[in-house]
Amino acid sequence: MAVAAVNARSLTALARLGRVSNLPTVWTNVLAATVLAGSEWQNLRTATVLLAMSLFYVGGMYLNDYFDRAIDARERPTRPIPAGDVLAGTVAAIGGALLAGGIALMAPLGGAALTAGLVLALAIVGYDVWHKGSPAGPVVMGLCRALVYAGAAAAAVGGTPWVVVVAALAMLAYVAGITYAAQQESYDRVGNLWPLAALAAPAVVALAIAEHGALAIAAVALLAAWTAAAVHLLIRRPRAGAVSRAVSWLIAGISLVDAAFLAGTGAVTAAGLAVLGGAATLLAQRYVAGT
Repeated sequence: MAVAAVNARSLTALARLGRVSNLPTVWTNVLAATVLAGSEWQNLRTATVLLAMSLFYVGGMYLNDYFDRAIDARERPTRPIPAGDVLAGTVAAIGGALLAGGIALMAPLGGAALTAGLVLALAIVGYDVWHKGSPAGPVVMGLCRALVYAGAAAAAVGGTPWVVVVAALAMLAYVAGITYAAQQESYDRVGNLWPLAALAAPAVVALAIAEHGALAIAAVALLAAWTAAAVHLLIRRPRAGAVSRAVSWLIAGISLVDAAFLAGTGAVTAAGLAVLGGAATLLAQRYVAGT
């Protein structure tokens, strides 16, 4: 029984380190980029990219906790490393191995896909090492998500069409806005509000690139309402932990951004899956914190 308890604790710690509850948002990023690039998504190539991007994401989260371990010891002592649930060296080794695995999976998918994977790995490590002391941290985190788009498109069609580039830049802005808010989470407040304006970028872009207006409008309306509710929570902060909850909502909203882009292409099934991805993220966050 004692061994089982230790194993369960270790598995929980590993899940928390990887913020695995947010993985559906990575999957919907891959789905959106693949469809926007004009490729089919129901194939082994897309499945390979899904796995690769999952490894990049979880590996990046592991390294984030490794490099933040001293700060977490002061501000968030219940995180797995300062709490003693897992050794820092083990976390670093697993994180590095996961990034290497992501690169290895991208390699057979073409030169452009491999290049995107390598740049993504560098951006992840750069963010993890320097983000706390750099005002550019939120932009670099947004760049990581944009590179997921670029990598998925490159794997699907051998390059990154302009529509994917535009959507990726909008995703960069949205994730930068989330990251800015998340940086204030320990203080349960948000300082300047103007960086949150970046959260509106995907709605504007989704309408601009839409080929199926009515469907795009419905998806953008859902995204706008969800984002507005989260921003309202950030501003009002009616109770302790409001910033953390709002950030978790916005993370789930990444999949709604993907849904808005997909709806504009008329890909109803894919857009529906993206909405489900957002719901799955919210549900998973009940068991594994997304921040």
